[in-house]
Amino acid sequence: MGAGWWSTFAHIPAIRKHEAAEVVVVQKRNRDAAAKVAKDFQIPHSATSLDEVLSHDLDALVIGTTPNVHFEQAKAALKAGLHILIEKPMTLRASEARELVDMAKARNLQFVISCPWHYTAHSIEARRRIQAGELGQIHHINILMTNFVEDFIRGTSTTDTHSGESYMEPNKSSYSDPSIAGGGQIYTQVSHVAAYLPYLTDQKPVRVFAEFANAGARVDLFNALTVKLDGGTIVSLGSVGAPMQTERQYEVRVFGEDGMIFLELWKGTMTVHDRTNAVQTIPPLGEDEIYPHEAPAKNLVDAALGLSENISPATLGLASMEVIEAACQSADSGQSVTIR
Repeated sequence: MGAGWWSTFAHIPAIRKHEAAEVVVVQKRNRDAAAKVAKDFQIPHSATSLDEVLSHDLDALVIGTTPNVHFEQAKAALKAGLHILIEKPMTLRASEARELVDMAKARNLQFVISCPWHYTAHSIEARRRIQAGELGQIHHINILMTNFVEDFIRGTSTTDTHSGESYMEPNKSSYSDPSIAGGGQIYTQVSHVAAYLPYLTDQKPVRVFAEFANAGARVDLFNALTVKLDGGTIVSLGSVGAPMQTERQYEVRVFGEDGMIFLELWKGTMTVHDRTNAVQTIPPLGEDEIYPHEAPAKNLVDAALGLSENISPATLGLASMEVIEAACQSADSGQSVTIR
C-alpha cells in the first residue's frame, strides 16, 4: 500500500531481492501511476484501493502510505490475517497503535515497525550491552537528532536529500499538512528516536515534557523533550529539521553507573567508556551499513517465515506514539504529561 517515494526506494527493492518472497501487487491512488510502478518494477498486479489489494492471495502487506490512513489499512490487513510492515509514524494516535498491537498479538501475526536504525550492527551491540547490564543501571540518555527535512516539513520542496537517487519524490503535503502527517518533526523524525529508546533499554515511557517551535511552518520544526522511562532513566532529547544541509547528527549517549556508550548513528561510529576510564572504539560502519533502509522489509519476510526474530516489533512503534502524543499534549499545555 502506497507505492510512493520510500516504498519504491526501500521496500519494493528489498522484497524483490529476497529469494523467498514475491511482490504480488502495488497500490497507488491513481491507476495509471500504479500501473507504471508495477511495470517498471516487474510486478504482476497494480491497484488503487485497499479492497483491490486484499482481493489477491497475500501473506503479508507493507503499508507505506501517509500516517492518516495507516490505522484503517493496518486494521483491515490484520483482520485478513496478514503479517504487516508499517512505516513510521505508526498511526496518528496512541490508542490506534495500541489496538493494532493487540490485534496482531491475538492473531499471532508478525507486525514490524519500519525503523532501519534498529538493524545496524552498532545498535544491536549497544542494545546487547545495555540489556546485559554491562553499563549498570541506566540513569540518563542524551540525544541530538537532526536531518535535512525542513523543506519537506514546510512543503516547499520534495527533493530527496535523504537517500540520494530515488525513483520518485514525495508529495508536498505528505509531511507539511498536519491532517495528513499528524505533525512535523515530532511525527517525521522523533518517531525514530522515541522507538529507539525502548529498543535500547527495554523500558517504556511514562512521562513527557516538551516544547516545540514551528518557525513559521504549519507544523513543528524544532523539538525539545524530557522523557522519563519506567526503569527510572531520564532522557534529554533535542530534534531539528535542519535548515542547513551541511551536516546532520544522530548522537546518542547512554550513561549508566558503570559506563557510557556513545553512538553517532549518522556517522556510523560507536565508543564504549567504562568505570576504569578505558575507551573501546568499535570498528566504524561502512557507508551502506549506516542506514540499512531495506532491512525492515527483509525482516518482515524472514519473521513471517520463522527464519528470524522480529527485530523491530510494533510494540516499539506503540511506545513511540505514546511519546509523540504526550509531547504534543505537553507542548500545547505547558505541563508534563503522564502516559497512562
